[in-house]
Amino acid sequence: MTVLDTHTSALDLRELAEQAGRDLEGAHPREILEWAGRTFGKDLVVASSMGDEVLVHLAAQAVPGVDVIFLDTGYHFAETLGTRDYYADFTDISLRTVLPLTTVEQQDAEHGPRLHDRDPNLCCAMRKVEPLERGLAPYSAWVTGMRREDAPTRTDITVVGWDEKRNKVKLNPLAAWTQDDVDAFVEAEHVVLNPLRQAGYASIGCEPCTRAVAPGEDPRAGRWSGTSKTECGLHT
Repeated sequence: MTVLDTHTSALDLRELAEQAGRDLEGAHPREILEWAGRTFGKDLVVASSMGDEVLVHLAAQAVPGVDVIFLDTGYHFAETLGTRDYYADFTDISLRTVLPLTTVEQQDAEHGPRLHDRDPNLCCAMRKVEPLERGLAPYSAWVTGMRREDAPTRTDITVVGWDEKRNKVKLNPLAAWTQDDVDAFVEAEHVVLNPLRQAGYASIGCEPCTRAVAPGEDPRAGRWSGTSKTECGLHT
């Protein structure tokens, strides 16, 4: 049983999200996820690139059986796919892999090889943003692993808020956590991490557009390195 019914309007959801954002600020991410599970039930989904392993670990604990969508762009590192498979097989989530409308080969035939180098925004739009829209369509609320310290574009995100673009509740339960908080949780809970972490990958995306970062370098400096691009478009 959840607080939602077939008559819950977008305005009701927005008011619910904004109130929860105020009430749950400062709460532990597990508490925020538990609230989301009680409130939305099967209308809740987690979106994960398996570069936010702590989020998936917490979601499996707080909302057993929760749906998790993974966008398989066709460009993921093998380590990322292995991390996805671990969480699908050994934790209490229901994984849904969402594919782009075209394969990499079909995209190359239409737009030329290595579109990600020439027009990364278009590549992300086709291989990430459009699949996410399809993946989120059945749900009223979605969960991300974004944190305020990730990037200057994320400093004002709320733990629960309203996704104006999609008319959905958007939860960022890790929003207030620092990297030290994440590291402490990983150690205390023995969270299984993407093996790329050990190779210096602080922020993990598609293989052609991600590199390891040097000690002291901004964690997202390895994404679209050498370009002005800072976001894939999922959160803008």
